[in-house]
Amino acid sequence: MTAATDSGAAPAPPAYVLADVVRVTPLSPGMTRITLFSETLRGYPSTRVGDEYVRVHFPLESGELLVPEVDEGGDWHYPEGRYPHIQPYTIRRFDPDAGEADIDFVLHGHGRATRWASGARPGDRLLFGPPRSLYEAPAAAARQIFVTDATGLPALGRLLEQLDPATRAVAVVEIADASHRIPLTSPARLEVRWVAGRGNGVAPSAITEILRGLDIAPGTYVWVAGESRELRDARRYLRHERRLPGDWYKVIGYWTYKQEEWRQKYEALDPGVLAQLNDVWEATEDEELRRDLYEAGLERLGL
Repeated sequence: MTAATDSGAAPAPPAYVLADVVRVTPLSPGMTRITLFSETLRGYPSTRVGDEYVRVHFPLESGELLVPEVDEGGDWHYPEGRYPHIQPYTIRRFDPDAGEADIDFVLHGHGRATRWASGARPGDRLLFGPPRSLYEAPAAAARQIFVTDATGLPALGRLLEQLDPATRAVAVVEIADASHRIPLTSPARLEVRWVAGRGNGVAPSAITEILRGLDIAPGTYVWVAGESRELRDARRYLRHERRLPGDWYKVIGYWTYKQEEWRQKYEALDPGVLAQLNDVWEATEDEELRRDLYEAGLERLGL
């Protein structure tokens, strides 16, 4: 018997979850829900926060799902030259008793993850690691505003379901087409607005424009998610025009338009330029100032 067992200490959480697809549920023409099962999920260290996400490791194009080796430091290692496609996704529903988790996928017609989700069937497998969450509204927030495109719908849905009934909430969602609406419910006093035909890779995003049209009175927490470059303007508006304190808003880039082209340009940067860009994360302890500096650096480099 090990010392950990003798002391009654809880076992260490698993390094990763290897999960089987058990159900595929279409939610709209633009989104499908994949329900995953694993015995490992019964002891999964969920954050229980509505926007918790995991880094999903997808099968190779051949269909093979690689399983990493995990060293003593917790680092994952794949065979040289054989790396899976990895992409963060929100856990829409977590049920430890059933050993299940739902992940909702936007079906935007391109990309490795979309291709996998479009053809997923029971018995297919995915692998993902521990979760992380970013939403943290102040306790004093009597009103909350949520603005997102379709990629933020899974997090939005779960966040709304967890709101206090005394909270007043406004959710504005831009979607590619009106048929992409899905039900959003909350115990809070909720107003939902849909903006069809904007953002989501089909037209310019309206997120910053939407924010400018909303009443962001004192005591309002603002959560924004969507395309990374569009959200630079959204964040500048909240931070520099509205002058919201950093703990009263959260702006999260969920995807990047033409991501492969962006990645190629980023990886082609001179190593010295890249190091200088990333040095800003050590320049100050002020997280929002670091983001100011980093985003300004990206824009100077045409990124």
